[in-house]
Amino acid sequence: MIKRMLIMLVLVGVVLGSVFGFKTFVDGKVKEFMAGMGNQPQTVSTTKATLSDWQPQLEAVGSMRAVNGADLSLEVAGVVEELNFQSGDDVEQGRLLLRLRDEDEVAKLKSLQAVAELSQITYDRDVKQLAAKAIAQAIVDNDAANLRNNRALVDQQKAIVDKKTLRAPFTGHLGVRQVDRGQYLAAGTVIVTLQALDPIYVDFLLPQQSLDKIKVGQPAKIKVDTYPDKIFTGKITAINPKVEASSRNVQVRATLANPERKLLPGMFATVDIDVGSVQRLVTLPQTAISYNPYGNLVYVVDDKGKAADGKPTLVARQTFVTTGATRGDQVSVLKGIKEGDTIVTGGQMKLRNGIPLTINNTVLPKDDPNPRPVDN
Repeated sequence: MIKRMLIMLVLVGVVLGSVFGFKTFVDGKVKEFMAGMGNQPQTVSTTKATLSDWQPQLEAVGSMRAVNGADLSLEVAGVVEELNFQSGDDVEQGRLLLRLRDEDEVAKLKSLQAVAELSQITYDRDVKQLAAKAIAQAIVDNDAANLRNNRALVDQQKAIVDKKTLRAPFTGHLGVRQVDRGQYLAAGTVIVTLQALDPIYVDFLLPQQSLDKIKVGQPAKIKVDTYPDKIFTGKITAINPKVEASSRNVQVRATLANPERKLLPGMFATVDIDVGSVQRLVTLPQTAISYNPYGNLVYVVDDKGKAADGKPTLVARQTFVTTGATRGDQVSVLKGIKEGDTIVTGGQMKLRNGIPLTINNTVLPKDDPNPRPVDN
């Protein structure tokens, strides 16, 4: 029994020794491999830091809004008797667009007009008789009151008849007709939309910190994704005198000409407003910046002379930078590098200070200040 236990202990010792020996061997090989990798040049892409003209801008998103726009409807219900427009028509203010069946209301109006005319005749006759002292003043006063009441009833009935008709409240462009002749309309049913499209507004929001940078009359550049290659120009025409308490934003309105009616109410738009003077700033592709909680950094390529084989020795140097505004694929650098520095733009994840570099600029990151989406 004791002999068997001794044999088992010997076997366990052999196994454990083999395991620890193998682990030590592997760890040594890994360290050797990592050390070798640390001395191997890392392939990166680079660019030169350049000075560019930089126009400070305020950027915002907004929506298009017609100068005058309404979904037309009637206050009263009825059956459509007459339609005097087609979808897409241009109409002038006051043009008759639709009339509901109104025979009953018109007949009542004529009856009330007849009563009012009789009241007028009675009143005129009483005035003459009062002059001849044939009747009392009280009779004349009573007839005058009746005349005014009957005239008011006529005006009331005229208003009822007018509510059976729809006229264009302003000059504009009609949309798609939503009703047909003979259709019963409930009160408030949308009949057609009417929009005045030239000029057109774009409403957008800016943070309260930007209030001192904008003013009425300031130019604004508007872009919509429907026309990606076109920039529409307008001017700021109104600034809301109240800042929204929930967001601390202020509503701003710009007005722009729209003679070709390319812009429609409800469109999403981006707005750029130039503020201040043009600056000369160092710019880099945004991929060159490594953003970290403890600071933003770039890798500068330093030339350490030539190696034994005559090739230049390039190494990476980690440098913290202060970044500014961005535009498209570019970012401005306010501090940390200077014009002409060679900066790594791709492959930073495998770099550290002093590591050798091999430059391959076959594939470069985008560096476009005004990139445009490409449909595949």
